Amino acid sequence: MRKILPTSLLGLALAASCVGPAVATPAKDNAAQRTVVAASYNIHHAQGADGVLDLERVATVLEGTDAQVIGLQEVDRHWGERSENVDQAKWLAERLDMFYCYTANLDNPPAEGSTQNRQYGTAILSDFPLGNCTSTPLTNHPKGEQRSLAQADLTVRGVPVRFYNTHLTHNSDEGREVQAREVNEVVAADDRPAILVGDLNARPDKPVYQSFTKHLADVWPMVGEGDGFTFDSDNPKGRIDYILVSGQITPTSMSVVPTIASDHMPIVATLDLPHPSEVRKG
Repeated sequence: MRKILPTSLLGLALAASCVGPAVATPAKDNAAQRTVVAASYNIHHAQGADGVLDLERVATVLEGTDAQVIGLQEVDRHWGERSENVDQAKWLAERLDMFYCYTANLDNPPAEGSTQNRQYGTAILSDFPLGNCTSTPLTNHPKGEQRSLAQADLTVRGVPVRFYNTHLTHNSDEGREVQAREVNEVVAADDRPAILVGDLNARPDKPVYQSFTKHLADVWPMVGEGDGFTFDSDNPKGRIDYILVSGQITPTSMSVVPTIASDHMPIVATLDLPHPSEVRKG
């Protein structure tokens, strides 16, 4: 396991680490066509719309997507009773036999009687080995919860891909705009094929949409069908979860997976990557 030194902002440590499965398995066969299946899912610490905590249900949903790289939001790590003190990123990675990268947006001291910090944040799961697992803190705002942009690098049959995962603030339009600009700065600094997924907490009709699609294209209008609503899972009324890609990547399909395993529904997209010789390297 390779540890990444924590990054701090306003005294809050944001820790990230990349970890591989106990027995690494080859990437799925469709990687031979330089195609990758990507998914995004806000798992709400595995508590479903029915109020039931069931991490196995979340795993079954993810397994059914056949996704090879997944961005998860609202992931607990030894947080407490609400998620039975489970390291959810590790549990899911082991259950699905995937590599993973975890980013702790909240990193609190251990509860009494425990030695593990209480963490809450995002995770990246991947069939492909992950490198450069890092976290960029995003500017917080009054009464806001710390957010960050997680990233990890993977290679799909010779094609380098940078995968980003984020969860923007839900209770400040201005704060979300600032965070979107900061995400853009990170994305624009690298020319390799890029995929960004996450819960952006804004519908496409919101002004911030123009900001977070400045450098990357929203996949749903390109190949999705229908409204693409992802929230709430038991009464969908908005599209706030996204998969965005750089111009070197060609989407071929995208769908919403109906489930009440969380208060969000996951999204999954099939993406064609360029030939290695066509990749811009910055």
